[in-house]
Amino acid sequence: MDKYELLPQQLLREGIAEQADFFSSEPLDMESVYAVHEREYADRVVQGKLTLQEMRRIGFTQTPMLAERELRIANGTVRGALMALETGIAFNIAGGTHHAGPAQGEGFCMLNDQAIAAQYLLDHERAAKVLIVDLDVHQGNGTAAIFTHEPRVFTFSMHGKNNYPFRKEVSDLDIGLEDKTGDRTYLQILSEILPALIADVKPDFIFYQAGVDILHTDKIGRMSCTLEGCRRRDEMVLQLAREHNIPVQCSMGGGYSEQLRLIIEAHANTYRVAKRIF
Repeated sequence: MDKYELLPQQLLREGIAEQADFFSSEPLDMESVYAVHEREYADRVVQGKLTLQEMRRIGFTQTPMLAERELRIANGTVRGALMALETGIAFNIAGGTHHAGPAQGEGFCMLNDQAIAAQYLLDHERAAKVLIVDLDVHQGNGTAAIFTHEPRVFTFSMHGKNNYPFRKEVSDLDIGLEDKTGDRTYLQILSEILPALIADVKPDFIFYQAGVDILHTDKIGRMSCTLEGCRRRDEMVLQLAREHNIPVQCSMGGGYSEQLRLIIEAHANTYRVAKRIF
């Protein structure tokens, strides 16, 4: 959790961002939440009425501040998406809560920020075709479930085949990678898939889940990618978005390396790449 405080400090220290680049979001209105989450579930999230079993599945202790945090994260991604339409790119320091499905949360995810924001753009006619590029080491199962019957959103998840969640949902495109996959194989597969996918889907907006739990230092990732490989992954995604003039919103997703400095460095690389490209 410390990364959410330390990452902005690092960006300011390096001059990657200025204080004026940051914004804090208010809690999101519930109608936008209801657009992707079942009303009964969403209401119980904000009212603190989830069962003990549900909270165990999520992994948090239920408090009013936690519910507020989820709504602020979701609104940060909505606002970031709207900003990206004007600037080309925007980030949520948090977010990437891709395990939250229509009527349940799990894996430290209660409300799905990028799914909410994608639906918001569609409902407000700010986008007609959305591509979600989820490169966290864990499958974006909640996102896949939410958009199963929504042809205007294409869900792409490249993740560890043997990693959590152990019961996968079906994305529009799933690429399951073997344990210990390293830079060369990872980047080769992504370079073969992503350019063709963008050309085929023709999105007018991209949501990028930029989890850094593909690192070989990650405690639960089971991959073997280096910091440089992770940086090149980000470069590939963002360069393609820029070349096709597609706005992109990035949520930072997971990262569980033993040394916090490695998590900060990997996330900061995403911002460094974006500053150079955009």
